[in-house]
Amino acid sequence: MREGKLVFWLLFAPFAAWIALLIVIPHIDMLILSLHEKVAPRVYETGFRNYADFAASWVYPWTLLRTVVFSIIATVLTFIIGFPVAYYIAKIAQGRTKAALFMLCLLPFWVSEIVRVFGWMLLLRETGLISNALQGLGITSGPVEFLYNDAAILIGLVYTSMLFMIVPLISTIDGMDDALVEAGYDLGGNGWTVLTRIVIPYAMPGIIAGSIVVFMLALGNYLTPTLLGGKSGQWFTAQIYSQFITRFNWELGSAFGFILLATSSALVWLLLRLSGQSLSNTLGR
Repeated sequence: MREGKLVFWLLFAPFAAWIALLIVIPHIDMLILSLHEKVAPRVYETGFRNYADFAASWVYPWTLLRTVVFSIIATVLTFIIGFPVAYYIAKIAQGRTKAALFMLCLLPFWVSEIVRVFGWMLLLRETGLISNALQGLGITSGPVEFLYNDAAILIGLVYTSMLFMIVPLISTIDGMDDALVEAGYDLGGNGWTVLTRIVIPYAMPGIIAGSIVVFMLALGNYLTPTLLGGKSGQWFTAQIYSQFITRFNWELGSAFGFILLATSSALVWLLLRLSGQSLSNTLGR
């Protein structure tokens, strides 16, 4: 018994050290930093002035709200696009076709995110492939700029997050017995009934897991909204970057970081409550 516990702690120790050194301790340090109020050069007091500064300006809460709304929209779009793909790979495709389709989903992620985002910039810019194709077909009389708007941001967020929705869905749907779907049709159900009453409820743990990952990635994304949205992107992570790097106001930047963390945690908790899922069931399925 003691040897079993010793083996467990020896195996668990590297993971615990990783979590403590790279997540827990930096967050504690950032929390302490966010409570520092600069009253004079190199003179600080403890208080909540940085959080009050966030609430005092309408720009920061509005940017946070905009970021949350667009992250939710990106998550919904990713699910709408990814669910049919995942279902086809899990239940319809067979053999080499199934493996090939799954490999096609993985291929874009063999390169870094910045390369993928720059690829979309080449496609969406006014001298890009899409604009030239529209001009060649006579649909437009001149170049069309598809970059630096909300639609471009959503395209980038959905594209960069798709795999993290598809993989949990495939793993969940693949475990569903085909007899459940056949029974639904035998009892008089149509395709929509079988989908909404059998497939989606069964796949709910995968849906929740994928939605949480995609939402968190979109909410904390800095590169995609900045490159595809430009100055009009108005993403909250850009505000955090500005405080840390541009203004060297690490205290306010730390407060913004914790506000984003609290917001994302609250929304994930709300999603689990509304869906009737628990975090342990979602991750364990």
